[in-house]
Amino acid sequence: MLEELVDAVPPIRQSWGRPRRRPSKLHADKAYDHRRCRRALTRRHIQPRIARRGIESSAKLGRHRWVVERTLAWFSQFRRLAIRYERRADIHSAFLTLASAIIAWRFVQRWFC
Repeated sequence: MLEELVDAVPPIRQSWGRPRRRPSKLHADKAYDHRRCRRALTRRHIQPRIARRGIESSAKLGRHRWVVERTLAWFSQFRRLAIRYERRADIHSAFLTLASAIIAWRFVQRWFC
Protein backbone atom coordinates (compact mmCIF):
# COMPACT_ATOMS: atom_id res chain seq x y z
CA MET A 1 0.00 0.00 0.00
CA LEU A 2 2.89 2.38 0.68
CA GLU A 3 4.11 2.20 -2.92
CA GLU A 4 0.64 2.86 -4.33
CA LEU A 5 0.14 5.79 -1.96
CA VAL A 6 3.47 7.39 -2.88
CA ASP A 7 2.79 6.91 -6.59
CA ALA A 8 -0.64 8.56 -6.23
CA VAL A 9 0.80 11.82 -4.85
CA PRO A 10 -0.02 14.62 -7.32
CA PRO A 11 2.75 16.94 -8.57
CA ILE A 12 3.82 19.56 -6.03
CA ARG A 13 3.63 23.10 -7.44
CA GLN A 14 6.56 25.37 -6.79
CA SER A 15 7.04 29.05 -7.41
CA TRP A 16 9.72 28.30 -10.01
CA GLY A 17 10.72 25.44 -12.25
CA ARG A 18 8.99 22.20 -13.08
CA PRO A 19 6.49 20.77 -10.59
CA ARG A 20 8.02 18.04 -8.44
CA ARG A 21 6.60 14.58 -8.99
CA ARG A 22 7.48 13.23 -5.56
CA PRO A 23 8.38 14.59 -2.13
CA SER A 24 12.05 14.58 -1.13
CA LYS A 25 11.47 12.71 2.16
CA LEU A 26 8.74 10.74 3.87
CA HIS A 27 8.07 10.60 7.63
CA ALA A 28 6.46 7.41 8.94
CA ASP A 29 6.05 5.60 12.23
CA LYS A 30 7.46 2.24 13.27
CA ALA A 31 4.71 0.28 11.52
CA TYR A 32 6.41 1.03 8.19
CA ASP A 33 9.84 -0.15 9.36
CA HIS A 34 10.30 -2.88 6.80
CA ARG A 35 13.09 -3.48 4.32
CA ARG A 36 10.60 -3.58 1.43
CA CYS A 37 9.18 -0.13 2.32
CA ARG A 38 12.63 1.42 2.65
CA ARG A 39 13.75 -0.06 -0.69
CA ALA A 40 10.60 1.16 -2.44
CA LEU A 41 11.20 4.71 -1.20
CA THR A 42 14.89 4.62 -2.10
CA ARG A 43 14.05 3.43 -5.63
CA ARG A 44 11.84 6.50 -6.00
CA HIS A 45 14.62 8.81 -4.70
CA ILE A 46 12.67 9.58 -1.52
CA GLN A 47 14.60 9.72 1.73
CA PRO A 48 12.82 7.51 4.32
CA ARG A 49 12.45 9.01 7.82
CA ILE A 50 11.16 5.91 9.59
CA ALA A 51 11.85 5.10 13.24
CA ARG A 52 13.38 1.64 13.57
CA ARG A 53 11.63 -0.91 15.76
CA GLY A 54 13.30 -1.57 19.08
CA ILE A 55 16.13 0.91 18.41
CA GLU A 56 14.81 4.45 17.98
CA SER A 57 11.96 6.20 19.71
CA SER A 58 9.27 7.78 17.60
CA ALA A 59 9.38 10.99 19.67
CA LYS A 60 11.20 12.86 16.90
CA LEU A 61 8.51 11.92 14.41
CA GLY A 62 5.86 13.38 16.71
CA ARG A 63 6.68 16.89 15.57
CA HIS A 64 5.54 16.04 12.07
CA ARG A 65 2.69 13.70 13.02
CA TRP A 66 1.11 16.35 15.23
CA VAL A 67 0.00 18.32 12.17
CA VAL A 68 -1.93 15.31 10.85
CA GLU A 69 -3.44 14.49 14.24
CA ARG A 70 -4.54 18.11 14.69
CA THR A 71 -6.20 18.16 11.28
CA LEU A 72 -8.07 14.93 12.00
CA ALA A 73 -9.23 16.42 15.31
CA TRP A 74 -10.58 19.45 13.45
CA PHE A 75 -12.58 17.18 11.18
CA SER A 76 -13.87 15.10 14.08
CA GLN A 77 -15.61 18.13 15.59
CA PHE A 78 -18.22 17.69 12.88
CA ARG A 79 -20.47 14.90 14.13
CA ARG A 80 -21.56 13.79 10.70
CA LEU A 81 -17.92 13.12 9.77
CA ALA A 82 -16.86 11.61 13.10
CA ILE A 83 -19.60 9.00 12.79
CA ARG A 84 -20.00 8.20 9.13
CA TYR A 85 -23.70 8.15 8.29
CA GLU A 86 -23.29 8.42 4.54
CA ARG A 87 -22.96 5.24 2.52
CA ARG A 88 -22.14 6.94 -0.76
CA ALA A 89 -18.57 8.14 -1.15
CA ASP A 90 -19.49 11.22 -3.19
CA ILE A 91 -21.77 12.56 -0.45
CA HIS A 92 -19.14 11.88 2.21
CA SER A 93 -16.55 13.66 0.05
CA ALA A 94 -18.89 16.64 -0.28
CA PHE A 95 -19.23 16.86 3.51
CA LEU A 96 -15.43 16.65 3.87
CA THR A 97 -15.06 19.52 1.41
CA LEU A 98 -17.67 21.55 3.26
CA ALA A 99 -15.98 20.88 6.60
CA SER A 100 -12.59 21.94 5.24
CA ALA A 101 -14.13 25.17 3.90
CA ILE A 102 -15.67 25.90 7.32
CA ILE A 103 -12.37 25.18 9.08
CA ALA A 104 -10.50 27.49 6.68
CA TRP A 105 -13.14 30.23 7.10
CA ARG A 106 -12.87 30.06 10.90
CA PHE A 107 -9.10 30.26 10.65
CA VAL A 108 -9.27 33.32 8.39
CA GLN A 109 -11.81 35.02 10.67
CA ARG A 110 -9.61 34.45 13.71
CA TRP A 111 -6.50 35.66 11.86
CA PHE A 112 -7.96 38.91 10.50
CA CYS A 113 -10.47 39.88 13.20
